[in-house]
Amino acid sequence: MPDNPRQAAERLFRDAIIWDDHAGFGPDPGVDLGKLRIWKEAGVHYLSVNVGYDVMDWRDSIKSLAAFRRWILASDGYDLVSSVDGIRAARKAGNLAVSFDLEGMNALDGSLDMVEMYHHLGVRQMLVAYNRNNLAGGGCHDEDIPLTAFGRAVIGEMNRLGMIVDCSHTSYSSTMEAMEISTAPCIFSHSNARALRDHERNIRDDQAKACAATGGVVGIVGIGIFLGDNDIRTTTMADHVDHYVNLLGPEHVGIGLDYAFESDDDGGEGLGSVLERNTDYWPKAQYDCPDITCAAPSQILELAEELFRRQYSERDVRAIMGGNFMRVAEAVWK
Repeated sequence: MPDNPRQAAERLFRDAIIWDDHAGFGPDPGVDLGKLRIWKEAGVHYLSVNVGYDVMDWRDSIKSLAAFRRWILASDGYDLVSSVDGIRAARKAGNLAVSFDLEGMNALDGSLDMVEMYHHLGVRQMLVAYNRNNLAGGGCHDEDIPLTAFGRAVIGEMNRLGMIVDCSHTSYSSTMEAMEISTAPCIFSHSNARALRDHERNIRDDQAKACAATGGVVGIVGIGIFLGDNDIRTTTMADHVDHYVNLLGPEHVGIGLDYAFESDDDGGEGLGSVLERNTDYWPKAQYDCPDITCAAPSQILELAEELFRRQYSERDVRAIMGGNFMRVAEAVWK
């Protein structure tokens, strides 16, 4: 008899690389990075940690990056990685492999030269824009504009250096142009299907298809208002996986939870309070929910179990749990 779904999921976690392509806690030098243990305890082996987004001044992104690098390099159980071989080595040692991402190109302060510096310091993927338009292109909650000349130049530099072009949070026209001009696979690190949940942060099917055509991956995000009506059930996450697997094939689907541990009951500020502070980036009409929830890293194992319950093959579950994003990293990172 084959394993039951839970046994199959647990066996896969003992052997595969489990990959979460985006952590959503706020980039701030004062963040308690000891809470990265949440991902380790959930069986995750690689995590992309956000060090800046367009809401912040670019200098604050530098400060966060410096603080996060220092903590990870000085702490047992965590490896700052820049290659897929580094991820495998961290997995073998029982450590959580970490690299960084930037949510939007405001962190560049209008300078193409900044891309190489961020890459050198461990940033391995970058969004074009975060919700609002910037010097590089359009955000998903703003006027739909294509890439600017600066945005096109940045994507060329990212391709040259080996930094993944990430289209989450970005306008329709800018994403489609980015995926057309990039010479390397592109991703949506954390974007759900607008066909299932009509929210401006989710993406249309033709955007997902364009991503797959580059060889890229779309990551399922765990935030409740992007999954459904503030719905973080594992079965709802699996519905979004089903949609993308049917649309793109299992080789183009992954996980980018966007989990923010500040929303835990530890005295930290809830996600809803953070969004209310800047309605330019999070317009009320799209975020009118007083207590936004997010699926926890512990649900990744539950998601694998649910996919096995839905008759997914071990090969496909292994790909969705991390193999697909790892393939993109192997193709792009330098």
